[in-house]
Amino acid sequence: MRAGRARRDVRAVRVDEPRPLWRVFFTAIGTPVKGRTVRGKKRAYISRPMSLTLQLLGTSASRPTVERNVAATVVVREGETLLFDCGEGTQRQMMRYGVSFALDDIFLTHYHADHLLGLLGLTRTLSLQGRTAPLRLWGPRGARRVLGQVERFGNDRLSFPLLINEVEPGTSIGREGYIILPFEVDHRGSTSVGYALVEDERKGRFNPEVARALGIPEGPLWGRIHRGLPVTLDDGRTIDPATIVGPTRPGRRVVLTGDTRPCASTIDAARGADLLVHEATFGEEERERAVETGHSTAREAGTVAREAGVRRLVLTHFSARYSRDPSELEREARSVFPATTAGKDGMEIEVPFQTEE
Repeated sequence: MRAGRARRDVRAVRVDEPRPLWRVFFTAIGTPVKGRTVRGKKRAYISRPMSLTLQLLGTSASRPTVERNVAATVVVREGETLLFDCGEGTQRQMMRYGVSFALDDIFLTHYHADHLLGLLGLTRTLSLQGRTAPLRLWGPRGARRVLGQVERFGNDRLSFPLLINEVEPGTSIGREGYIILPFEVDHRGSTSVGYALVEDERKGRFNPEVARALGIPEGPLWGRIHRGLPVTLDDGRTIDPATIVGPTRPGRRVVLTGDTRPCASTIDAARGADLLVHEATFGEEERERAVETGHSTAREAGTVAREAGVRRLVLTHFSARYSRDPSELEREARSVFPATTAGKDGMEIEVPFQTEE
């Protein structure tokens, strides 16, 4: 895929311009389904594509800077909000960029402070707002010991239960229409994982023109055929769904590494992914420091993306020296993987399907 096309899919939001309220509202509830008009009729059986958007809330490594907050990324899939890592100040970033507080899951890649400290403030705010629904926290080995402190911090108990779950690399977390797949990464001094959001396969395209030509009345029979079930018409003919419905189509795959050295497990998890968000703490001139601290250079992140065959790469987790201008890191990654974008706080990335609807 050409770099120019990849960049058009990535839309940055100005850091001083929060999302308008109408966008926040429709993100939370999902836009209404509009049937497509054919010969004056509404084709209600054809649904709009499911939205999948990723937003960077913090792109700085270790400590916040004037331009960047520490690690936090939100994924919104059809109105469902998932938070990955929760560095200090994440709740303010959520308010700044119009991210819904009505989330039920927070996934942590590891337990270093720059990925974790914001959890205390966020849970306290949710409690002050009167939340009663459980909040699920997910993390690698040690989750119950580390995250159990969140509920006991301070004088007041939370108004809602925390459900703490330890994830195992390679063991998927089942969701409606997709899974979250933790995978092992290589980060010095901490048990760490990355996460892949992998959607289920989609049904094949339904061809209404062929259905009409075969004399199949529009309505429940069309839905039955689209679900892969044969139907028998009043004249005795049995219609095989394969004559009207095309082959199944792949869902989308989004991969977030957290902090890591480049490693084979990331390449495996990101194989053919629509989007890879990979840390790029350093440039090549500090490659030795990257090895010492368990981080990656931008060029190494580009190499991972190339070997995995991903469609797009977004760099994040920049050392403070690159905070104002990460263009050097972007150039290094693009030298091996052209479809690369350096992330910034507030940036939104829409993830389309590989095949057009």
